[in-house]
Amino acid sequence: MSQSPTNRSRRKFFAGTATVGAAAVGAVVLPGVQAKPAAADTQAAPTQGGGYRLSEHVKRYYKTTLV
Repeated sequence: MSQSPTNRSRRKFFAGTATVGAAAVGAVVLPGVQAKPAAADTQAAPTQGGGYRLSEHVKRYYKTTLV
């Protein structure tokens, strides 16, 4: 059973229409979604190696090791 060129072009039209509709919905909805900024360290990384800093998570670890 052969499909006529008219049926194929209708399918392309409806597929294109659905794609454009989905893109329009995404353009309206997504600007309202804001990414939360990542928690950044206020101290710069050392340039000469090392890199140990007494941060909050290190302090919590030390508290867990107390006997």
